[in-house]
Amino acid sequence: MIYKLSASSLGLMKDCPRCFWLDKNEKWKRPEAIFSSLPNGMDRVLKKHFDVFRDKGKLPPELEKNKELEGVRLFGDNEEQKKLLEIWRNNKKGIVFKDSEGNMLVGAVDNVLIKGNKLIILDYKTRGYALKDDTHEHYRDQLDVYNFLLRENGFETEDYGYLLFYVPEKVLESGEVVFETKLIKMKTNPDNAKKLFEDALKLLKGKCPSRHSGEVCEWCYLVED
Repeated sequence: MIYKLSASSLGLMKDCPRCFWLDKNEKWKRPEAIFSSLPNGMDRVLKKHFDVFRDKGKLPPELEKNKELEGVRLFGDNEEQKKLLEIWRNNKKGIVFKDSEGNMLVGAVDNVLIKGNKLIILDYKTRGYALKDDTHEHYRDQLDVYNFLLRENGFETEDYGYLLFYVPEKVLESGEVVFETKLIKMKTNPDNAKKLFEDALKLLKGKCPSRHSGEVCEWCYLVED
């Protein structure tokens, strides 16, 4: 069986190996929770917002004020790069890595920065509340996967990426919502992504993991192997 994995499915593996195995081996799929469509809407308008500044050869205000980003520009300043970015952003296409057996690791990015000849992942996150000290840690594997995918596709990358958080701050009298933004730089480790991918394939090719002996998974504990 050929498997197609992503950062989110690797996250499921870490959350519950049994749910992951049942899902990817087409035995049973964990029910999807009901999510607000607001994050997807924000993601769409933010991409358009960034593209406007990219086409002007500038960084948007959220990034321009950051001195660490001096000399950095947005990926896509020529037609070839724009077409490539559209593929990378597409959830049905994305950036793809295939192993020797045809198993795939895929990822759809929000945006990419360039520093010199090296690429840097930039991912948008919309939050309803102020960030906690460890909020960004929940996205470490995701950045590792994206960096790994870029390198495996022949691109040089920096050993870090950025998360750009948008948190609602207030509503103006005009009805416009003002967001506070926070840019967080994170070290990336492509080797971690490779190991997660390999561990996931090893798990999937083995027997279905047993039911949890400790804390019971609320989703798969009644599902037969």
